[in-house]
Amino acid sequence: MAAERSRICKGCWQQLRLPVPLRGIASLPFRIFGIRPSRMNPNTCTVCEMMFTKVMRATKISVEVSVLFADLRGYTALSQSLPVAQIAALLDVFYDECAAAIWEYDGLLNKTIGDAIMAIFNFPIRQADHAERAVEAAREIHRRCRDQHRLLAESLDCDVEALGIGIGIDSGVVSFGEFGRSHRDLRAVPESLNLS
Repeated sequence: MAAERSRICKGCWQQLRLPVPLRGIASLPFRIFGIRPSRMNPNTCTVCEMMFTKVMRATKISVEVSVLFADLRGYTALSQSLPVAQIAALLDVFYDECAAAIWEYDGLLNKTIGDAIMAIFNFPIRQADHAERAVEAAREIHRRCRDQHRLLAESLDCDVEALGIGIGIDSGVVSFGEFGRSHRDLRAVPESLNLS
């Protein structure tokens, strides 16, 4: 069951009780000033995204979250046997379907790395049921990708079984912030859990 996109920014409403419109005619004056749905989660706005980034640069904060990792199984073998355009199409579908599933459950698409994604639930939109939301997002990723992979396998002329998805979820306390000196990047670093 697809969730309807929020008409107001969930982050601004939850944190400030400020109804910033994201969609519809009421959002037009805000768009003039560059306030629109965030690319990290379209149920939040660019103001939340900017504040989130500034807070992360200024300090590191700890919060309990559920982290979802997903990657394409068999990607290395496929990338060696298919043309670049077909691999790019595969990654586009994978990223888009993962993002839609994550956003449906108010997760934050934190990273895309090669053939993998990392999503965070319970930040910046707080959810008491963040672990359940991460599990539901994982199920939705599997469903969406299974449907798309059948179509892709036909167009790529490969076996649909070669296009598997691996997903891992864990919950615990992480520190958010920019880590490193030579390359500054926003990261969620586990405090009490370590996954290999």
